[in-house]
Order: sequence, then C-alpha cells, then structure tokens
Amino acid sequence: MTALLAPAPPAQRVVWKFGGSSVADPERLRAVARRLVAARRAGLQVVAVLSAMGDTTDDLLRRAYEMAQRPQPRELDALLSVGEATSCALAAMAVHELGERAISFNGRQAGFRTDGAHGCASLLRMDPRRVVEALDDGLIVLVTGYQGSSAGGDVTTLGRGGSDASAIALAAALGLRQCDIFTDVAGVYTADPRIVPGARRLDRLGHPEMLQLAEAGAQVLQTRAVELAAAHEVDIHVRSTFTTADGTWIRREATVFEQARITGVAHRRRDPVYTVRGLSPATVSGALAQRGAAVGSIMPEPGLLRFTAPGAEVVEVIAALAAAGAVAGVRDDLGSVSVVCPAVGNRPEVSARMLAALERGDIVPQLVTSTPGRVSCHVGTDAVDRAAALLHREFDLHAEPAELAVTE
Repeated sequence: MTALLAPAPPAQRVVWKFGGSSVADPERLRAVARRLVAARRAGLQVVAVLSAMGDTTDDLLRRAYEMAQRPQPRELDALLSVGEATSCALAAMAVHELGERAISFNGRQAGFRTDGAHGCASLLRMDPRRVVEALDDGLIVLVTGYQGSSAGGDVTTLGRGGSDASAIALAAALGLRQCDIFTDVAGVYTADPRIVPGARRLDRLGHPEMLQLAEAGAQVLQTRAVELAAAHEVDIHVRSTFTTADGTWIRREATVFEQARITGVAHRRRDPVYTVRGLSPATVSGALAQRGAAVGSIMPEPGLLRFTAPGAEVVEVIAALAAAGAVAGVRDDLGSVSVVCPAVGNRPEVSARMLAALERGDIVPQLVTSTPGRVSCHVGTDAVDRAAALLHREFDLHAEPAELAVTE
C-alpha cells in the first residue's frame, strides 16, 4: 500500500473486525450489533469491518465452478464480494432496530483503492473521508471487508481472509495504532485448541512471530494483514467475540532472533504438492499470480517441477496452469505441520527433534522445508492432527515458559 491518508484520530475512535464465525447467523449478527451499540453509547466512534456470514464465500465459490470450469476473475470478484455486503447491510439494520444510527459502506465507498489484480488485489491507497464524515455525524460505520475498487471502478478482492487486511489498512488510514480482531477463539494459541486441547493462549507476540504462524497455516490472521500491521505500526488485539476478556496482543516490537523459544505449532489439513512438466519456476509463479495464488516451495527435478501453493484452491492452481498450457499432477492427500521458532535457522536441533518425534509416532514426512522462522513437514492428511499434537508435546508447549532446552 503506497499511500495512506492518516488524520490525527480522536482518542475514542476504534476499528473492530468481526470474522465469518462471529456473524455466522442472524443471532450472532444481532449480538455483534448489540456490542457496537453498547460501544457507541459508551462514547466510542465505532467502525466495524465485517466478513461474510459463515461459509457464504465457500458457497459462492462452489456456485461459480458449477457455472464455469474457469470463471472469469473479474466476475468471480463481483460474485464473492456479495457476502460481505450482505453482512454489513444486515448489521446496519440490526443497529437501527436497537435505536442507534448506522451506515454500511462497500470497499469503494470506504475508500479502498487497489490495482486490477482480481482475486488477490494489492491496496494502493486509502481515502477514508466518507468514513470520517459518518463517524463525525454520530453513525456506527459498517465496512465490507475483503474488497476494494480498481482505477476502472471494478470490484476487486484481497485474497481469502482479506477482511483482516481491510481492517488493518483502515485503522492505519484513520491514524490509529490499534485494531481489534474478533473471532471464535480467545486469542492466538500455541496450537489450534480444537485439535490440541492442551494448547496455551499466548498473551503477547511480535509481528514477525505472528507472520510465521500465519504463513504456516494458523487461520486466526491473514498473512498480508500482519505484514500491513508491521509496516504501519498497528498493534493487533485478537480476542473472542463472545466475551469481554483480553486476548492476544501482537505488538510493534523486535523479536530476539537468537532466543530459543518455540512459539507454537501450526498446521494445514490440506496442503497439496503439485507436479508439472515443461514450465519454468518463473512461468509457474506468474501463472498462479494471475489467479491470485502464490507459490510456496519450488523443487526442480530433472524434467519436472514440484511445488506447493499454500492456501490456494486446487481448482485455481489447475486452472492457472491450464491457461499456461500445462497439465498439473496433484498429490492431494497431504497436509503440513510446522514448528515456529524465531531462531530456527540457527537451531538445527529443532529440526532434528521434530523429525525424531514424527518417526517415533510412525509418521513419515513426504517433504521437509525450512525458513529462518520455521520448519515444515508435509505428511498424510490423516496424520496432520496427530502430528500437531505430538509436536506440541515434544516441545513442551503446554508448559510455561515454552523454552527449548539447548545443550552447549
């Protein structure tokens, strides 16, 4: 994002984002409306960025592929943007029923200007003047997440989970240094508490640690939202929609990269490995970028290329490669599990312990990759949950503090 209009905000102004699970049905949407009204009556100027209700985006995507093998990206964006608009209009109606005034804005009305890359557009600038005017008029402002508008006026979307990025960008454009992300869990955990019951909520993280967790599959925040927050020095407070308790603070702070602390274990239940012949890495990366997807790992082999595209839909990857004149093979029975540690590039014992623990659990890694901040293993889809729980125990993440014993 190259430019932000950032006026000095009143102290009482807030930007809150509510995810799809928080507005999944009419009763939850009414509960969000009650929370917004209570905040307004307490003297706050409230902007709420809303996701689509529940599985609406998945349902719309499925309908698109029932109509066409390769939906046109422009029309796909036009379709997928409907979910967030529905959430905001309904929430505004609920607020009015409670006796307060509200207004809903789509991405263009709220000032989100993007490039023309449908499916994964980049934010170029923000002009939140209409939002500010509505706040100063005493209205609760409901903003559609996930979407913006290109120079030509077309609807664009910001990639799956893009409502997080919308909220962070809007907070920065309003001159705020905090954005609250409301979700169905109480914060960021050392692992997904739905599959690792002993997972521990983390009170505080730095942006770099959260970025590694997000890239490895932790679904609590979108990767580009964390990048935006770091770039514009916005603290993120991840908290539960259903309580008033504090959650996890992701703050503007330097991570001590020589420390040995294991941050957590993240996973993707589905993380396919693709094979393609006759295309270079640059061609594959370019073809995926045109469909709003990104390459993860690339492994060139004689005569073929193996690669991953974390978070991308299989149909999108296949369509992208077909447009480039290639047929992709897909190993679709794989997922991934990652150990996140800021110092892992200098701690080879982390990889060694990880692989030894998987071996003891009779889990065979199909692919091992590493970055300076994490080590990831592709394993069979049916072994992902067990691998995550096993590694959580191996590194004693149930305990406090979660420190890796390092031998000199």
